[in-house]
Amino acid sequence: SLRHRAEKERRRREKERAILTHCGTDTGGEERGVRWREKEKVAYTIPTPPGSKKDTSAPLPSAYSPQYVEACWYQWWEKEGFFTPEYHSRLPQAVEHTFSLCIPPPNVTGSLHLGHALTVAIEDALTRWRRMQGYRVLWVPGCDHAGIATQAVVERRLLRERGLRRQDLSRQQFLEEVWDWKKEKGDEIYLQLRRLGASLDWSRACFTMDPGFSAAVSEAFVRLFEAGLIYRSERLVNWSCALTSAISDIEVDSVQLSGRTLLSVPGYEDKVEFGTMVTFAYPLEGQDGEIAVSTTRPETMLGDVAIVVHPDDPRYQSLQGSVCCHPFTGRLLPILTDPIVDTQLGTGTDPPLPLSLPLPLSFILFLFLCLFLSLAVQFW
Repeated sequence: SLRHRAEKERRRREKERAILTHCGTDTGGEERGVRWREKEKVAYTIPTPPGSKKDTSAPLPSAYSPQYVEACWYQWWEKEGFFTPEYHSRLPQAVEHTFSLCIPPPNVTGSLHLGHALTVAIEDALTRWRRMQGYRVLWVPGCDHAGIATQAVVERRLLRERGLRRQDLSRQQFLEEVWDWKKEKGDEIYLQLRRLGASLDWSRACFTMDPGFSAAVSEAFVRLFEAGLIYRSERLVNWSCALTSAISDIEVDSVQLSGRTLLSVPGYEDKVEFGTMVTFAYPLEGQDGEIAVSTTRPETMLGDVAIVVHPDDPRYQSLQGSVCCHPFTGRLLPILTDPIVDTQLGTGTDPPLPLSLPLPLSFILFLFLCLFLSLAVQFW
């Protein structure tokens, strides 16, 4: 009812006011102080050698204390091998089923956060459930080297602590610095996982830069290439001036510019101009004349495969269906029409950029769906 909701809202406001102001109001209008005190922490003080079973004969604290309850258990679990698949033979309810999974390896560049805790809690529940059912269970821990992100962090630390740049070291020396960083941060991550009580098999802990895994990745790429499932080709990439390396789309922060803008670029003393419309022309093939194209990214012209104009634009009516020639690659570019072209932007032409602009995920999924449906119809 409305009266019930109003009463509930009133109590909620009073509770919020008490929390924010550390005081409350009683029914008589008198203020009374709300005293906040930290919950008592009770530690487990009974001497217990690492790996020994916890003494549970002592009385429990009057209030729940995580420090008391969780102490000593994990070391005993590890020593007894409860989390290894070999422990399966000691289970009285053992069945001939296997359950295995690998923890999504957290990046070695940082520490675990709430998202990791949620994922680990769900996986740990599944893993322990399968052990209770008698399955042979393996849950593999590990961490990821995080590629460019780790390189950037290690480079910043080298510059801050020792005044060195990556170029001042050999490849092997820099790899050793990365391994030192991994040992420092990886141990912290593993300690956090143990504090969460995750039932991981630590005897099989791995790192994505371990020699065995690096060799397996190389072998996988070679096999995929030999099978014709992947290929090597030229395409436009995201080049980092600071890292002097190509980086993935996920590492790029896009900035929308409304016009000519000067931006700082690593490696350049003066700011670099961006957002300026540049116009260049493609000569027509088989006839005199040319067609002009305007863009704020002239470097992408190497990936142009066609020129698109508006079908009703009178400037290009006679050129529809014609072909122009790329001055650098010699590629023939057809002149196509599409009403989506903005005739007021630049020269009113639009070169599609399949090699430089990432497709939206929804469009990629749509293409896969079309392929699946076509195959389903073919083989139905």
